[in-house]
Amino acid sequence: MAKSYIVTGAAGFIGCNIVKALNEKGIDNIIAVDRLEGDKVKEGNLKSIKFREYMDKSDFRRIFNTGKLDKAAAVFHMGACSSTTETNEEYLVDNNFLYTRQLCEWSLGSGARFIYASSAATYGDGELGYSDDDRMTPLLKPLNLYGRSKQMFDLWALENKVLDRIVGLKFFNVYGPYEDHKGEMRSVINKAYGQILKTGELKLFKSYVPKYRDGEQERDFIYVKDAVKVCLFFEEHRNISGIFNCGTGKARTWLDLGRAVFAAMKREPHITFIEMPLEIRDKYQYHTQADMAKLRSAGYREPFTSIEEGAGEYVRNYLSLK
Repeated sequence: MAKSYIVTGAAGFIGCNIVKALNEKGIDNIIAVDRLEGDKVKEGNLKSIKFREYMDKSDFRRIFNTGKLDKAAAVFHMGACSSTTETNEEYLVDNNFLYTRQLCEWSLGSGARFIYASSAATYGDGELGYSDDDRMTPLLKPLNLYGRSKQMFDLWALENKVLDRIVGLKFFNVYGPYEDHKGEMRSVINKAYGQILKTGELKLFKSYVPKYRDGEQERDFIYVKDAVKVCLFFEEHRNISGIFNCGTGKARTWLDLGRAVFAAMKREPHITFIEMPLEIRDKYQYHTQADMAKLRSAGYREPFTSIEEGAGEYVRNYLSLK
């Protein structure tokens, strides 16, 4: 019988793209796990992929906790609350930490390869750099509850000495198809396309740190197709485990991103700057850049897509066709 896979967050952004990539390899023996709650966009994402069975997250969680879930070759755990502005700490701890821990323990007990989504939000303001060396993990100070909930599981995995058997991926700023349901958590490329289409201009936040001019705040932007390739690399190379950064290793400015979107839309750039909301000013990251040495030394050789190439493909092959 063909190997089976479990993908949580399968109707979401990275999860949907993982299922799609597995489908392109001829694999559809997949349990797709998510919570739709009437979300038509996520329902549309599900319709774009092939899988053996869909399970609501609550049903799935109950079944694997009672030991009645069939074994799987691998679990891609992408299901989480990804809102950096979420204020319900109890919900975040349950959804992003306890759920992950329970599923990890089930995977280890059943022999499934466990690959989970951590986050670059664990790095906080970047004062300690962006090294995924295990010695740095306990020192990191996330700026928001979301980042803390992700850090909680990274620390649990480290303290319980399971990182030699599982993979955590610290995703940086991921963008690409199937993120429309994320609302305010969509990538700026997705938001920019809509803004430019409607108004002809793009609004970016002003800088409140003298070191960075307006629009020159920096992020490590990674195309979702590249992020998925990294996920599949670890499923295929089961002898390699640990926590790894998943970015490009290159910081680019918001201005670079904006100009790339205008170029993809074949328009002249028109960018203005607006005030940043007070509630996020002291939690704002001005610079992120993944240290990719650990992933490269693990044997990952694929090149990463530039923001110009990625924005161009995203706009031409997805956003402009909606």
